[in-house]
Amino acid sequence: MAVRGKERGGSAFIKTEDVEYHLRCASGAKAIYREEVWEDEAGNVVKYNLAFIHFGICPQDHGRAVGYDNAHGRHERHFMGEVREVEFVSYEATLRRFQAEVRRYRETT
Repeated sequence: MAVRGKERGGSAFIKTEDVEYHLRCASGAKAIYREEVWEDEAGNVVKYNLAFIHFGICPQDHGRAVGYDNAHGRHERHFMGEVREVEFVSYEATLRRFQAEVRRYRETT
């Protein structure tokens, strides 16, 4: 179900993805995969939050071992408790990078 809202500038946006999966890693440890995406009326991604939560390897940053978002007006990568601004090419490229990192962590943790 799409959720409508407003950005700070007043333009409308719709939450088009809101998924959370509970996963098991190779070691049997539990982790969480989260993907949230908001789009404007033209279908452009205006806001996103991607997170791989694994408290066993990252107790900081609410367990977010790796993640990407643009919640603070810039594109950021969260990695093991540290946050750094990253170059943004497209949401699709960011999602592919995130999913590849999640696969690696699931295979090795």
